[in-house]
Amino acid sequence: MSKKQRTLHRKLIFRIQLFFRNFPALPYILKWLCISMIIGTLVGTASAGFLQSLNWATDFRENHIWMIALLPVAGFIIGLLYNYYGKEAEAGNNLLIDSIHDPKEIIPFKMAPFVYLGTMATHFFGGSAGREGTALQMAGAIADQLSKPFKLDRNERRILLIAAIAAGFGSVFGTPLAGAVFGLEVFLIGRIRYNALFPAFASAILADWVTDLWNVKHTHYHIDYIPKLEFLPVLYSVLAGIAFGICAAGFSRSIHWMGSVFKSKIKYPPFRPVIGGIMVALAVFAMGTTRYIGLGIPVILESFERPLPMYDFALKMIFTLVTLSAGFKGGEVTPLFFIGATLGSALSLFIPLPFGLLAGMGFVAVFAGATNTPLACMLMGIELFGVESGVYIAIACVISYLLSGHNSIYTKQKIGEAKNRRYDNDRDRSISDL
Repeated sequence: MSKKQRTLHRKLIFRIQLFFRNFPALPYILKWLCISMIIGTLVGTASAGFLQSLNWATDFRENHIWMIALLPVAGFIIGLLYNYYGKEAEAGNNLLIDSIHDPKEIIPFKMAPFVYLGTMATHFFGGSAGREGTALQMAGAIADQLSKPFKLDRNERRILLIAAIAAGFGSVFGTPLAGAVFGLEVFLIGRIRYNALFPAFASAILADWVTDLWNVKHTHYHIDYIPKLEFLPVLYSVLAGIAFGICAAGFSRSIHWMGSVFKSKIKYPPFRPVIGGIMVALAVFAMGTTRYIGLGIPVILESFERPLPMYDFALKMIFTLVTLSAGFKGGEVTPLFFIGATLGSALSLFIPLPFGLLAGMGFVAVFAGATNTPLACMLMGIELFGVESGVYIAIACVISYLLSGHNSIYTKQKIGEAKNRRYDNDRDRSISDL
């Protein structure tokens, strides 16, 4: 190399160093953009396959109702699978949250196929469950395998898992902005890790885009009429938010209580979903309807079209509590959408707001109270129902979040900032310790 070439080489290196000194965040952005592209591609593809197969399982079950009689058998197989081969992955979403707080061993990849098969069996044979739990666990198990190739430290692994949760949530519901904020919000009540802001949004947006590329369609909801923002409608929204918060707290407490009952009364884990499956199957055949099993999307859509009876939300809650407490796999979120939307629709008989608006408010507000993620739920409401409903959605989510107290469907959530001074002593404690 000539003297002139060496001089040019040194100048080039100096300019590159100077550029990076002027833009110190650029290496961080490039690194996490690369990782987020991988997460988005893998998780978006996994979500697309999961949603397509879930639609197929639901359609097949609805055309072969006799299969619901086999729900106890499916439950026994799920119980055996997790009891003997999947104990390290049995904690599900709580394992993801716990790993963000204190990263230890890499989340086992087997969590992804196990929760997928368990959820498919639950829906195929007629359990009442959702899909968010499966999407998050698949995303976390897939993404955490990148920790070693990219040589991520403990703090970077936290960011990776937050991005994975954001990607799983955003892609399975078609709400990337809500997914990103959910990943940032869900593990620590009242605080957000801003160092994960870019990876969370990049992963959620890319995962949702990849899911769309696979031509997977998400459910669309429509609110016919939104009243002008005035004192009385705002007051009615507060009253509705109180009802949603009480409902959210009741669901969170009930699912933990019922889970403890199954564990204390039935010592052998594979027998728990057998008993739960018998209870659900008998109830379906006795009632002569499949209205309260599966995801319940048709009923959710119905809640936006007409006022529904008050017992719809209560029956869905009971079916879901029995299914998930017994050990079947899936998620709580879509059932919470059902519970909130049908409760909101029924409240239109007492609260003078349009039933479609109340259904939309309940859809996200009960979820906000049960997961302590009000910001994510506000964004979800805006993404699903339009910005015109945003103020009413926000009021319902905030009130529900406050009224639900320090209860949650996720026991490994920690309290970063107490909801009010009464709970100041609970800071930095897990929900399970309260």
